[in-house]
Amino acid sequence: MKINKKIKLMLILIISVLFLSGCTKTMEDDGKAVKNPETGQNLTQNILCRPTDEETIKVYEKYPDKVNLEKLPECKTMKFNAGKDEGLWTNVFVKPLAWLIITIGNFVKNYGLSVIITSLLIRLVAFPVTRKTAMQSELLNQAKPELDRIEKKYENKTDQESMFKKTQEISMVYKKYNISPASGCLYAFLQLPLFIAFLEAINRVPAIFEDKMWIFKLGTTPWTGIQNGNFQYLAIIVVLGLITYFSFKLNVSTVQNDQTKMMNRTMVIMIVVMSIFMTTALDIYWLTSNLFTIGQNLLIKRSKKVNGKV
Repeated sequence: MKINKKIKLMLILIISVLFLSGCTKTMEDDGKAVKNPETGQNLTQNILCRPTDEETIKVYEKYPDKVNLEKLPECKTMKFNAGKDEGLWTNVFVKPLAWLIITIGNFVKNYGLSVIITSLLIRLVAFPVTRKTAMQSELLNQAKPELDRIEKKYENKTDQESMFKKTQEISMVYKKYNISPASGCLYAFLQLPLFIAFLEAINRVPAIFEDKMWIFKLGTTPWTGIQNGNFQYLAIIVVLGLITYFSFKLNVSTVQNDQTKMMNRTMVIMIVVMSIFMTTALDIYWLTSNLFTIGQNLLIKRSKKVNGKV
């Protein structure tokens, strides 16, 4: 089925924004990334505000030609347009997002909690899109008996006329149940830019990765935490893996084939592996987003049972 014009337009917009954007610059020394010795995090050269952690400051002071700490504002007073003009992506998405996390963090007195609140706010704004995505699985489940009959009807027919009729009949079923496979992919297209925006916002604001939430330091990667004997970071990996798995499972329709299901399992494994080397703050964002997805899908399923339709 061809991707409709709205999806094509969205793809063009996302690609254009990414090409016109500035981006996070990892600080390097002789071609190697400079790391925070405590957290294992790659330090960012174009940070938006001044760090307060003594160890982090010491590292940055070794590279005065790359980062001038004196010219940077305090993170607590950072403005949404902090720093120089860096392109559409950074100016419109990354900096305002970083400012929002800081502003909420100043109010609730914890930047980890601020990441959670910001994640929920974004998901609430995107709810009309994400709800439509989740509805597609339920609509496909409703249409499954009719789709199965069509598949059986044309099971051994491979001629062009039969394939054309089969496509027409499937399209009629899709129209009957208001199924739009392309619209079901909308939030998938939004996920990557949102993830990148959060990654850049977190990495470019020292106040976020210097803070702690409960027993976790937001800038520490689970891999570094485990290497340093802080095995509580294993909990992040396990919980994120389980939440991601259930999030994918709830969004799977009975119409999907074994190949699609295998792809979903592979995606879960990839995300778990990535979470080991991502900062805790970014893992918290991913956990929050997936928990929202689970709640949303359960709500839609419950609504279907009560009303008899989606």
